[in-house]
Amino acid sequence: MRVATGAISHETSTFTPIATTEESFYERFGVRAGADMLSAFTGTNTPLGGFIEGAAAHEFELVPTLYAEAHPSGPAPRAVLDKILAQFLAHVDAAGHIDGVLLEMHGSMVAEGLPDADGHILSVIREHVGRDVPVVVQLDIHSNMSYEMIRRADVLIGRETFPEVDMAARGRECADVLVRMVRERLQPTMALAKIPMMWGLNQVTEHLPMRDAIGQLHALEANQDVVCASIATCFPLADVPDMGASVYVVTDNDQAAAQRYADGLAEWIYQRRESWQGSMPSTKTALQHAEEVGRYPVVLADRNDNTGGGSPGDSTGMLRAFVEAKLAAACVLYLVDPAAVAVCAAAGEGAVLEIAIGGKASPLQGQPVSLQVEVLALSDGRFRYDGPMYAGLEASMGPSAHVRAEGIHILLVTTREQPFDTAFARTLGLDPRDMRYVGVKSAAHFRAGFESWAGQICVVSEPSVHSPEHVGFSSLGREVFPLTRAASESG
Repeated sequence: MRVATGAISHETSTFTPIATTEESFYERFGVRAGADMLSAFTGTNTPLGGFIEGAAAHEFELVPTLYAEAHPSGPAPRAVLDKILAQFLAHVDAAGHIDGVLLEMHGSMVAEGLPDADGHILSVIREHVGRDVPVVVQLDIHSNMSYEMIRRADVLIGRETFPEVDMAARGRECADVLVRMVRERLQPTMALAKIPMMWGLNQVTEHLPMRDAIGQLHALEANQDVVCASIATCFPLADVPDMGASVYVVTDNDQAAAQRYADGLAEWIYQRRESWQGSMPSTKTALQHAEEVGRYPVVLADRNDNTGGGSPGDSTGMLRAFVEAKLAAACVLYLVDPAAVAVCAAAGEGAVLEIAIGGKASPLQGQPVSLQVEVLALSDGRFRYDGPMYAGLEASMGPSAHVRAEGIHILLVTTREQPFDTAFARTLGLDPRDMRYVGVKSAAHFRAGFESWAGQICVVSEPSVHSPEHVGFSSLGREVFPLTRAASESG
């Protein structure tokens, strides 16, 4: 049994000023092919790590093709996507006979002229390998699901955790299902139930109410005729027709049952639509509340400037609030500012200088904050994740600097990435666990490496290109809660 594997993955914001280029696919984990791809992801908590584990357990040959994943940003140029897809198919052809395909995708990719780029990719792959070759795909929990994706793949399996600590587990599940198809003649039938809803703040799976939704999902999967089932909470920063939450279910040769299960869970979710929403205070308000609670360290998460959603990562609202509050034993992870890093590098470790930090990507990100800082450490940005997410995977933040402005430590980086754990900070001599106040540019993934030691966590809202007032929709073509409610109430 020979199975081709690879990844074409991108989470696309249609509101960010950050452009996606061909180089974008090299900046995160690199474009990898052949044996290099397998060696990079073996033993890691990633979908490919799960594919590799499954191949070893079931004793089938995993044939590497191409791995191409860009960090979240704007829509990819069509020429870039076409080139990557052509390279992927060339590797598939070079593999010779294959019995199946295991693919990692995000599920919310947008490209020039292709609002459903994932559906397009699966369509091209299906036409290339033929109807008889099983295609099994591992997706993000934040997918914007389309009927084209359902039609073109045999099985789609989404992650069940947020933070997404089950990437390898879901990859292994994909491998298990593919083996059942090839060796046991499993005949998957897949159904999609779209929910007219944009999932809000309450989607951390270890907490209520989201924990109840995952409980319902697992109860559904306990039915003997269900192969697998997934909830997609949606990626809300994409103005495309398929933006919205959904449920998709796979049964063994029973399309009607798959649709019935999907519709039932979708209705359960929609009936509780108010429960999935939430609100966020400003950093200033959150700090005041945190002092009243009195549990430390306080972790404050700037959700609007989450680079994991395509934001620039250089908004200055949180930093300015820290400075104005005269915080001590505080840090900000990370502030994306290549220009500031270059100035620090030229000055060298130990230098004290005046520098303008942040606010360079867009006026919507706030004005730069001018501070006198001491350069404590410089780095080329290379490190290895050691927290639950991406455990064991090598990564790079690009040229980076650790600076201190009185009691506030700031990690300046070149590559847009959110802090999944504390590994990178420690390479620059900063352990966030020693801080009293920790600011992160992240929505929820930071929790994987921070929640176990945080005294309290506050998700805050600061001005950004992704602030609600700057995000408008014109392409949905249908009512989507709570957008429709907000529109009617404002009228």
